[in-house]
This record gives sequence, C-alpha cells and structure tokens, in this order.
Amino acid sequence: MTTSMQPKPSPWLGLAAIAGATALAYGIASLIPGIGASTVGVVLGALAVNLGLVVPALRPGATVASSRLLRIAVVLLGLQLALPQLVGIGAKGLVVVVVTVAVTFFGTRLIGRMLGMSGPRSLLVATGFSVCGASAVAAMSPVADGDEDDTAVAIALVTLCGTLAIFVLPALRGVLGLDDPGAFGSWVGASVHDVGQTVATADRVDGSLTSAVVVKLTRVVLLAPLVAAVAIAHRRARATAAPGAERPPIVPLFVAGFLAAILVTSTGLLPTGLLDVAETAQEILLVAALVGLGTGIQLSLLRRAGGSALAVGLTSWLLVAGVAWAGVRLLGV
Repeated sequence: MTTSMQPKPSPWLGLAAIAGATALAYGIASLIPGIGASTVGVVLGALAVNLGLVVPALRPGATVASSRLLRIAVVLLGLQLALPQLVGIGAKGLVVVVVTVAVTFFGTRLIGRMLGMSGPRSLLVATGFSVCGASAVAAMSPVADGDEDDTAVAIALVTLCGTLAIFVLPALRGVLGLDDPGAFGSWVGASVHDVGQTVATADRVDGSLTSAVVVKLTRVVLLAPLVAAVAIAHRRARATAAPGAERPPIVPLFVAGFLAAILVTSTGLLPTGLLDVAETAQEILLVAALVGLGTGIQLSLLRRAGGSALAVGLTSWLLVAGVAWAGVRLLGV
C-alpha cells in the first residue's frame, strides 16, 4: 500500500503579500517624519496577524521572509561596514562602543534572570538591545535554543523601545548636556538598537547623523564575535552535558557571510555603485523580513509574556542609554 505525500505549501502567495506590505511600509514611512519603513513593517505584520488577515496560505511566505530574507539582509549589511571604521572612530569611541555592548548584554541577562525570563529569551533580548535590534536577534536565534515565541517577544521589545528612542532621545538632548551635535550623534549610535532607528533619531538633530552612523556601524561589527562567543559556550555546555550529542555550528553560515562581506568591503575593491545597490537591497529585504517577523507578534503572546518581559525591555533600554551617555560624557566622544 502506498501513501501519497502532501505537496509542500508554496511560499509565493505569502511572499507576494509580504512584497505588497513592504511597499505599503515605505509609503507610510514617507508620510510620517521620523518613522522608518522597518518600524512600519513590523507594525503592519503585527496588525495583519492580530486582525486575522494572515490565513494559512500566507504562512509559508511569511516564514521564508522572516528567516531566509532576514539572513540575506544580515549578510548584505556587512557590505556597509569596513574595518577602517574602527580606526576612524578613535580609541575613545571604540571603548564607549565595547563597554556599552558588554554592560548592556550581561546586564540584560542578569535583569532577565532576576525577573524570571527564560535563558533563551533573555539572550535574544540582550543581543537585540546591545547590538543592532532585529538583525541581531535573527543572528543569535540559531544558537539561542529558543522558540518562535522567544524571537517574537525580543523583536517586539526592541521595536517598541527603538521607536520610542526616535522621539525621546532628542527631547533629552539639552537636559543631558549633549548640545554638541557630534556628541549627541555618538550617544545615539551607541544606544539606539536598529540601524534605521539610529538614522531616524540622529536625523532629528542637524549635524549629528555622521557620528551616529559611524558609531552605530562600529557597534554592528561586534555582532559576529558575540554570536560566535555564545555559540562556543553552548557547544562546550552541550558537550559536557551530553558528550555524544550533535553540537551546533560555532558560527551560523549567514553570520560567516556577514564577516566575509565586511572583509570584502574593507579591501576597497568593490565599486561605489555596487555598494549602493547592495545597501538598497539590504534595506528592502530587511523591511520585508520584519513584516514577516511582525506576523509572529500576537497580542496573546505578549499577554502570556506578561509585564515582566516589558520590564526587562524597558530596563535594558535605560541601561544601554545610560551607559552610552556616561561614556560619551566622560570620554568626550
């Protein structure tokens, strides 16, 4: 007796819907100053799923967008980075970036543990807040040993706090003694999560965008070593607990691609036109991926996560902003 195999659901219908939502996100973002298409994309995905618009036929496409497209976007992000940027930021700037990332990462893990958040979820939240938002969460997911709910909660928290930063940080500029646009830009680059949110925040203060982008992209460079360090720690723990068990890769393939892209860009051999095309493609793919990730953010999930998850996110946001501000003020970055 033979059994017929069910055909694998096609992702194309869902991807077409994702493409439409991506175009809509850009349209809405162009009408609302200070809100990037990436933020709108997450909100559109969340609205769609909570309004019951994400029917089963669309799910495969949303899954492809939130996994494969996001990984491609992370690799292409590497083409926007070059090792000479670490020299250009200066020793003081590099100290601010490294200390901010380290304190935020380990501090958020500790806060999560104190508030009862699971290890994988606190790991993803810590990575998103300390490095580069949704892209960092996606890069850490393969080694975090969490589930889709953990990823969705982390994405929701970094999106919420990163969006608030666009409006809150410029309002605090004078109170915190950051009247100099360069200093304000450095603070934004060292503390705001997503690259798009960083640009949107710094763009609200004339003269701060360049320093914000340089500091932010230097911070993004730390994504690969952070993921690698966590993966190595997990491999060792798994080897100790179950010597014969299969070990996860030290670095996920797309993170290795991210590193390779940085090295290629650092050679200076790629033409500017090609880098511009890659940057545009990266931005579009990231927005599409965030629409897909947004479809995993259900109100029922956030209710289950409880107020403790929100408390972890808000506390982590205060931590990264506070440490970055102290570094900028003390070292005069």
